Amino acid sequence: MSKDKNPRRVADNEAMAKTRMLRTSPQKLNLVAAMIRGKKVDKALTDLTFSKKRIAEDVKKCLQSAIANAENNHNLDVDELVVAEAYVGKNLVMKRGRPRARGRYGKIMKPFSELTIKVRQIEEQA
Repeated sequence: MSKDKNPRRVADNEAMAKTRMLRTSPQKLNLVAAMIRGKKVDKALTDLTFSKKRIAEDVKKCLQSAIANAENNHNLDVDELVVAEAYVGKNLVMKRGRPRARGRYGKIMKPFSELTIKVRQIEEQA
């Protein structure tokens, strides 16, 4: 009588974390996401810790959440995790304005974005 269980969105050797409503433009966020794509998670965490970008702190939180999901929910080994995917999407844009010269109006756009990180367990070759 109960509903069927939802299928997993990721493979058996993967885990995912998503962060929404990050207060930065997707273009700036993608620069930080590209910095960690394909790296081992410990190296990616180190790079994010010492990055000068303001948004790197939020990306680090999302990566730590993905690592925790992999360890606690999917029983994956943390030492063998790699950032398989890190992609960025658009979210809402707050529209603000400022009065300009000669009765005009200057548009100020305040974009938000979202980040999805997938980590994958890889078996090390001997």
